[in-house]
Amino acid sequence: MARHYRTVPGTAFDIGNYLFLALYGLLAIFPFVYIIAGSFASDAELTERAVFLIPKAFTVAAYEYIFSTNIIMRSVWVSIYITVVGTIFNLIFTVTMAYPLARKALPGRNTFLNLVIFSMLFGGGMIPTYLVIRELNLLDSLWALIIPGAISAFNLIIVKNFFQELPPELEEAARIDGCTELGLLWKIVLPLSKPVLATFTLFYAVGHWNSFFSALLYINNPEKWPLQVMLRQIVMLSQSAAGDMASMDPNFVKPPDQAIKMAVIVIGTVPILLVYPFLQKHFAKGVMIGSVKG
Repeated sequence: MARHYRTVPGTAFDIGNYLFLALYGLLAIFPFVYIIAGSFASDAELTERAVFLIPKAFTVAAYEYIFSTNIIMRSVWVSIYITVVGTIFNLIFTVTMAYPLARKALPGRNTFLNLVIFSMLFGGGMIPTYLVIRELNLLDSLWALIIPGAISAFNLIIVKNFFQELPPELEEAARIDGCTELGLLWKIVLPLSKPVLATFTLFYAVGHWNSFFSALLYINNPEKWPLQVMLRQIVMLSQSAAGDMASMDPNFVKPPDQAIKMAVIVIGTVPILLVYPFLQKHFAKGVMIGSVKG
């Protein structure tokens, strides 16, 4: 067996590449580490020290405030509700539309696909969408944050392509055994589609968790604000947000500005970040399999 000898330039390139990637990774993770450290620091230290990774004196005052009032925690539960219910709706509508579109014998299939592609290139715009939401009496309703984005055209096409690549022999065998279309979808197609479903579950969930613009447009009641809107109010409009919170809670006490901002950022990021390790292995497989063929 021939041995593979590394050349000096090749070894030097590998070392430089590893160092560059390590430095790039540190630069990417540094801001989040600083936010975490700052959430446990006092306002005085945040003012005195421009950058640090470990606070001189740990304090959990910011987190005590967050968990002592129901204002922010209520927004956390609103975000969880929108994320869970919205993701379920996304998957149901995406799968039930992608499955028939994956059948080439479907009458009008090309027309429907062209309409889906058209929606990726052209949209009604913010004002027409707002008028539709208003006419449907969805203003100040959490359903206004779920129903309009029930299907992503891009995700729909990827899932459809994935369904098309499943072995047709499995479906033929299931039909011979008397399996209906719904039974075929539930017992054959969905179990074989776990990679792509897991991938887009995370995509949809992250989209719902991070969404705030739709809530700004459609939700006027502060009690229905999701976490990202509350975070925006605290970070960008701290004075007005404090006034809203004071009107909602008579016992409201304004917390340290910088520490509470960083603590809310941590709380808004960590929950969805914890989901990644469980679904990360499905990313490349789920997306690439569904995007190879059209």
